[in-house]
Amino acid sequence: MELLPLLLACSLLLTVAAPARDITDACASQINDFQHLNSSGLHLTLHHPLSPCSPAPLQSDLPLSAVLTHDDARVAHLASRLAGEAVSSRPTSLHKKIKAAGIADSLAATVPLTPGVSIGVGNYVTRLSLGTPATSYAMVVDTGSSLTWLQCSPCVVSCHRQAGPIFNPRASSTYAAVPCSASQCGELQAATLNPSACSRSNVCVYQASYGDSSFSVGYLSKDTVSFGSGSFPNFYYGCGQDNEGLFGRSAGLIGLARNKLSLLNQLAPSLGNSFAYCLPTSSSSGYLTIGSYNPGQYSFTPMASSSMDGSLYFLSLAGMSVAGSPLAVSSSEYSSLPTIIDSGTVISRLPTSVYTALSKAVAAAMSGTPSAPAFSILDTCFQGQASQLRVPAVNMAFAGGASLKLATRNVLIDVNDSTTCLAFAPTDSTAIIGNTQQQTFSVVYDVAQSKIGFATGGCS
Repeated sequence: MELLPLLLACSLLLTVAAPARDITDACASQINDFQHLNSSGLHLTLHHPLSPCSPAPLQSDLPLSAVLTHDDARVAHLASRLAGEAVSSRPTSLHKKIKAAGIADSLAATVPLTPGVSIGVGNYVTRLSLGTPATSYAMVVDTGSSLTWLQCSPCVVSCHRQAGPIFNPRASSTYAAVPCSASQCGELQAATLNPSACSRSNVCVYQASYGDSSFSVGYLSKDTVSFGSGSFPNFYYGCGQDNEGLFGRSAGLIGLARNKLSLLNQLAPSLGNSFAYCLPTSSSSGYLTIGSYNPGQYSFTPMASSSMDGSLYFLSLAGMSVAGSPLAVSSSEYSSLPTIIDSGTVISRLPTSVYTALSKAVAAAMSGTPSAPAFSILDTCFQGQASQLRVPAVNMAFAGGASLKLATRNVLIDVNDSTTCLAFAPTDSTAIIGNTQQQTFSVVYDVAQSKIGFATGGCS
């Protein structure tokens, strides 16, 4: 298995090293990660993985072709998951003794790991504090995953390299392993798409696995989670003892999908059942909030219902236009496939007929720009850099009147210093609104009201 570092593709090859003083000044306002809890909910800073301010800095020399290949793997596994297709599983086991106070045990269980949705290369980073006293950890954020987990010492099998210390359950006075009889143990099947297991001393064992063969296996646990001045006891999460794969230098993952064990659902009774984010560029600052928001700034589309997967966020694409002219496809083509919105997919996927019409319309509008050869999964490419070209306005309209009026950075992606490509791809399975199109918009997921909202100017 080839292991690729966790990276975001957007502007991957264009990151320019800034002087140390400029970086320090730019990050000064983010030292406390903008973490606070007030009457309007929980507010966290969200980092582009290539930002110099990221708490889990990542290498920036991965070829974009590899990033796009990995993005395609995430999309393929999302499609398989929604189609209910059987996928091969492989066993993993933890047999070593854990000689830590409070979790002394031997798992001595072999558990089948079935690949789930790939963690992908497009995940953003924030901070979460855990334990008493609280310690902060850099975590990737994923709307396509449910269970939150992080690496825990003593890492009886394997821990990947991470920025900062590994969580030590022995150092937290509020840590507790979760017994197999707890209802949360029974909920792991829905949260991870893998069955739970039970250790010899009746501790619940979770298995979180991903389509790229990355996985985390360990104890289902509970502890106090903190964000700034706010703390929440009895938070259920995975305490990973075998963590292998494409997680970069993060400590673990925050799951924001619609599931009982997700961070959103567990904090909803205190903060409200909604969250919002702005996915930043590598030179801007974004945010993640949980709780109340100002509905007046958003245009909304209903969350679409689907029996294929109750944890993902479905919506209905209603139309697209280029330079003010609707694409030359029937309205039924937009709804010909189920459509989800996903924070971890880099390149949006459209039904093939819609994509073909979009490609032709953009190429026609840019007819004066020399074309370039296809690049990986991107087949509509031009010579030059996006910021230097005249790019037509592209609008994505959704049921209910919500829309995304895409700027140049949301339409094209620079693949090297002489080529830029349309940041969309065709699909015959599941359509996806990816993070290149969402970047710098404020996006709210109001689960309580079953609607998704979009607003411009979300990042600073």
